[in-house]
Order: sequence, then structure tokens, then C-alpha cells
Amino acid sequence: MTIRANDAVLVAAKRTAIGRAFKGSLAGHRGDDLAALAIRSALADVAGLEPSQVEDLILGCAQPAGEQGYNMARPVTLLAGLSQAAGTTVNRYCASSLQALRMAFHAIRAGEAHVQVAAGVEAISRYAYGKADGMEGTKNERFSQPETQLPDVYLAMGETAERVAEAYQISRDQMDEYALESQRRAAAAIKDGVFEREIVPVTLADGRVFKCDESPRPSTTRAGLASLRTVFREQGHVTAGNACPLNDGAAATIVMSGRRAQELQIPPRARIIASAVSAVDPALMGVGPIESTRRVLALAGMTMADVDRVELNEAFAAQVIPSMEALKIPHERLNVRGGALALGHPFGMTGARLVTTLLHILEDDDQEIGLATLCVGGGQGMALLVQRL
Repeated sequence: MTIRANDAVLVAAKRTAIGRAFKGSLAGHRGDDLAALAIRSALADVAGLEPSQVEDLILGCAQPAGEQGYNMARPVTLLAGLSQAAGTTVNRYCASSLQALRMAFHAIRAGEAHVQVAAGVEAISRYAYGKADGMEGTKNERFSQPETQLPDVYLAMGETAERVAEAYQISRDQMDEYALESQRRAAAAIKDGVFEREIVPVTLADGRVFKCDESPRPSTTRAGLASLRTVFREQGHVTAGNACPLNDGAAATIVMSGRRAQELQIPPRARIIASAVSAVDPALMGVGPIESTRRVLALAGMTMADVDRVELNEAFAAQVIPSMEALKIPHERLNVRGGALALGHPFGMTGARLVTTLLHILEDDDQEIGLATLCVGGGQGMALLVQRL
């Protein structure tokens, strides 16, 4: 197909393997260092692109405080060797780095940019809980006062999953069965080595090289999942087995205008078609992908039948199931290499990770149209469509 001058095209996408928070392989690594590593790796994949040609780094982070504060994006540009690039840190919680991609897409379509890095990072292990992280006392108390009649925008994510399960009549058995399939798919993908192209190895302090997602549990069984205690309600459905773990990691994409890619003779791998956001009741934030996906498909003049592969973030099995059913996503096209229930969900990384994995799946499976979508804390949804070239 013909690439237009102001098309936003993806030319590279890389990520670190995802580590378990606190006791995992990346617990000793700062977020800015992880982000810089992912960016350098993505840039190394683009022959003909000089670091000095990158205009801006848009970096998604769900908690830009503590070590992830001080507009982390600008220090990251220096750590990544992009001294001439500007940098901004953006926060749309779980969709932060998908928002980064959206902003790069919009800047290029508007004719204001030609070479952008859209990345995301979360080093949950490094959060400085309490006063040091700058988050203490930030919640507006009006949201907890019944007389204001405001929805609880700060509701714990696990509790929102319980409310989705209740509202959409999703059973514990359905949730555990879905979680088991995610584990099976992730284990198969790791065994087959299909993540290797998208992962940049991280050298650890002890000299070991970390290059494989460490959250998946290939030994997971239905009986094992059924034996787990619920976490948020005594008589609830959400357990550690059907919810995503806490994780560390970073991902980076290089987005260019069609004009600049052609001038530099850099082959585009995909183009961004459209993006969309939506808002939902904060208590049911998990179903955010439903409306945002409907909106992005409408913008593209497509239906779900046109979409070959879907990466829908698995924050909780409770929210994936109703989203999949409402959107009529065939299970054989959804998260074919497993999702966050197995792989993990480093919040600020996840949007870019979804697109990175999606791009490689489209290439490996010889498919064309891909959708990345996810729910967002506080009651939002976000979606982005890409076309492999």
C-alpha cells in the first residue's frame, strides 16, 4: 500500500522481559535506566536513523514520583544518548504508554513531528511508599464523602474487578479457566522462543542476563487456582491467580512520519490507523475497553471482523471476559501469546508492551490488522489500531 507523508509508522519496538516486583530480577534497577535500555535497543534496530534525528521522547509512567519523578523523560533522553531530544512524561495510569503512542501519532499526523520515541516504564519495586513518593495526602477527600455523591475514583482496582464480576455475572470458575488459558499460552510462547525478537536482555548486578518473563507459572492447574483465597472480598471471586501480578519493566517504540521514513529509506513495519479513549463508571473501570474499542473501530470504518489479532490487557480475568463477549472478539485471535495474568502488568510499560507484542504477532502470523486495548484505573478505556505493512 502507499504510505502517505503524514502517516505515523512504526519502525521498531522492543521491550525488556517483565520482572516480578520486589523479589524479581529487575527489582534492583531504576525505572529511568530500564527505559533508556529499551530505547537504545529499539534505536539499534533502525539502520539509517541517527540519535540526533529524534525530536521528542514521550514516556508513559503510571506513578511519576520518587525515582520516577522530575519529568523522568528528560533524564532518560540523556541516558539513552538522545541529548538533542526533548522529553515529556505522561500519565494515563495503565494506558500511559499507549497515550504516548497516541501523542506521537497525533504530532506526526499534524505535520509537527517526524521522529518520535513513544515508550513506557514502571519500576514498582522502586516505589518509595509513604511521604517520600509524594503521593501521601493526594486523594481528594470529597470522593469519600457520601453527601457529595461523587463516584469513588480511587476505588481499589481489585474491588472494581469484583464489581464487574457481579454486574456481568462472571463466575469464579470462568475467571480461573480464563487465567489458566493465559498461563498455557504464555508458557507455550516462551517455550517456542517467540518473544525473543522483541526482548532486549538486561545484565544484572551479579552478571546474569535477564531475558525471559518471570511471572508465568507453567505448572498452574485448575485445582491450584481453585484453592487460592480471594483477596478483596471474603465471598468474592478475585484471587492472586486470576489477577495480574505486580511487575517491573520497560518498552519502547520508534514512530516516524511516512515522509521521513521514505527519505531515510527506513522500511516501515506498521502504520497507526486510529486511536480512541472513553470514560466509564470508576466502579466498573474494567470494562473500559468496550467503548474505546467501539470508538476506534468506528473511526477506522471497521468492525471486529476486520481485526486479525487483539492484545487486550488482562488486569483481571473478571474484566477480560465481559469485554471479549461484548466486543465479540474470537478467543483464537485474543492474546494468542498469553496476557498480563501470566506475563505481568508493569503499569506504565503495558501500552507499549501490548503494541510491541502485537507488531511481532502480526509479522509472525502474516496478519494485517491489530488492536491494542486496555482498561484504565479511575474509569477509562483506551484503544489503538495498527496495520502491518
